[in-house]
Amino acid sequence: MNTSLQVAPVLSPGGDLNAYMQNISVIPVLTAEQERELAEAFYYREDLDAARQLVMSHLRFVVHLAKTYNGYGLPVADLVQEGNVGLMKAVKRFNPEKGVRLISFAVHWIKAEMHEYILRNWRIVKIATTKAQRKLFFNLRSAKKRLAWLTNAEARDIADDLGVDVAEVQNMEGRLASTDMGFDGPDEDTDDGQSSYVAPALYLEDSAQDPALLLEHSDWEQNSNEGLHAALSSLDERSRDIIERRWLSEQKSTLHELADEYGVSAERIRQLEKNAMKKVKATLVV
Repeated sequence: MNTSLQVAPVLSPGGDLNAYMQNISVIPVLTAEQERELAEAFYYREDLDAARQLVMSHLRFVVHLAKTYNGYGLPVADLVQEGNVGLMKAVKRFNPEKGVRLISFAVHWIKAEMHEYILRNWRIVKIATTKAQRKLFFNLRSAKKRLAWLTNAEARDIADDLGVDVAEVQNMEGRLASTDMGFDGPDEDTDDGQSSYVAPALYLEDSAQDPALLLEHSDWEQNSNEGLHAALSSLDERSRDIIERRWLSEQKSTLHELADEYGVSAERIRQLEKNAMKKVKATLVV
């Protein structure tokens, strides 16, 4: 039996969704026999044309599933594109010997791609990362359409149905109730002309990290170090040693320690230090 299908060119759903839906609506639905022959041709002989026909004939089902997720505020066209990826993955893995129709097998792959897209794009911060959290996200959001804040009993019932802890249900409920905050703040002002909240952009700036100030500080530090080095180099060896050990060493020496080492009085060490400091200051000023 000839299973080749004559189909119209299909536009990308990302272009004109209405035109896309009109194009795929004319693609005939496969009978069980046609589907099995095409699936066998691809499964056993890697017939890519058969795989293409299997995908094309199921595009309308992807659109139908995508519309069930339009309450997330994401473009249906984008959901369709993600679902089509799942459909192609399903066709690649479909075994016609299992005795089920392709759509029954593919619905898992189609939904998986749509779910991943929703979780990536619904909020700036991803709110569901584990398998349990993903299950909670979609099931709890559906329940919240008809419920206010959950009571403890309702949270326990949902936790029992989904096989998770009550704490996880309550935590996800809080995540669903939260909203993203714009970094730059809202475009509109309140009635009194003031912004409704202080945008993070206005208080997260760290003035200490201003590149101009950092460069200025770096230049000043470098010049100071070079000047100090030059000033110390102008001193005689004993005076330089006294200044370094009295002011620049981590373990500072006392006047008496230096006096014992150089065989002079502590008062003499103090005079040498004082004179050396005057020379250093004079050199730095110049």
